[in-house]
Amino acid sequence: MCDLKIERTYLPGGTNGTLSYRGEEICQTIELSWDDNQPQISCIPEGKYPVEVRETEERGLHLWINPVPGRQLILFHPANNATKELKGCIAPVTAIVGAGQGIFSRHAMDKLLGVVLKHLLRSRYVNLLITSK
Repeated sequence: MCDLKIERTYLPGGTNGTLSYRGEEICQTIELSWDDNQPQISCIPEGKYPVEVRETEERGLHLWINPVPGRQLILFHPANNATKELKGCIAPVTAIVGAGQGIFSRHAMDKLLGVVLKHLLRSRYVNLLITSK
């Protein structure tokens, strides 16, 4: 069973999704459009991935999707415009306002971290399943 699941809708200007934890919706997501998994210009492929908590000076506490075939440093981090702020990562958002665009991303990220950190107290890992609607 996967703990986190993103159900995507692919659009010309970006990829929008719904992120749920064990069937309960947490938030929406924005990503770049699909472009054959090309680094820094495409969202990552659909599939199942392990997720780890990571902290850096630049991003603070965030989530790292690792490994992703053919890609490096794919993160969950705040952003409200996929084209301007993402290079293959996934941004949680409170609401979708356009293709690859959302609002109140930091709030959604805090909510996502709260869910994942609680889960990690009981288990050593979190899985992410990415599918299309």
